[in-house]
Amino acid sequence: MLELLGFINYLITLYTYVIIAAVIISWLMAFGVVNPYNPIVRSIWQGLNAVTEPLLAPIRNAMPNMGGLDISPVILLLICYFIQTVVLPNIAKAVM
Repeated sequence: MLELLGFINYLITLYTYVIIAAVIISWLMAFGVVNPYNPIVRSIWQGLNAVTEPLLAPIRNAMPNMGGLDISPVILLLICYFIQTVVLPNIAKAVM
């Protein structure tokens, strides 16, 4: 069971890196550093969007409109950190 919790912790860490990569590539596209019409950039963006958007969309819907500021990735990163530091260790203690 502890190996499973370690694997879940690893997956959450990997997902955090994917969220950060999605944020960085969205900034690069917004500021015109990379061309969003480039097929490689578009495929990377669509892949990152397909992985992150199912969890970011409900957070965006629950938050009030903040204009052009999107803090949903920050909230999702905080949720991931909470799961890693509070939920998983408590499950591990309960199992032992």
